[in-house]
Amino acid sequence: MRPFIPALVPVYAALSEPVYALTRLTAGAFLVPHGLWKLFGITGSQEEMIAFFQAIGLEPAVPLMLAVGIVEVVGGACIAVGLLTRPAALAAAATTATAALYVHLPLGFYVEPGGVEFSALWAVILLMIAVRGGGRLCVDAWIGREF
Repeated sequence: MRPFIPALVPVYAALSEPVYALTRLTAGAFLVPHGLWKLFGITGSQEEMIAFFQAIGLEPAVPLMLAVGIVEVVGGACIAVGLLTRPAALAAAATTATAALYVHLPLGFYVEPGGVEFSALWAVILLMIAVRGGGRLCVDAWIGREF
């Protein structure tokens, strides 16, 4: 495909990997506080999170909450640094897509009443990271292996 402004091709080529790494780092790092809440009650009441899981029918609530918390903390950290990027992002995409479909979609589209908009965007970004992998600027690339 021919670019409209050929002079921008080297700019896009130079920025592609750093911007992808920033996207991966941000997505992974932003997952971690959500998991800290579920695992340790650091950013909110763990009891409220358990009650929420129960209220939406996720039982047994405590083990499921802990599993999601582990995906968010460990997986988020792995995504951020680019270690085991694909499996970590796939697990996070699965939990986020599940939340989007079963928790947020019934509340509508817009994020304001708790709708699917934000969680669906997260799921798609995580799926893109799962498909693309860590990229060139990640631990996977530095060790020369990827999943």
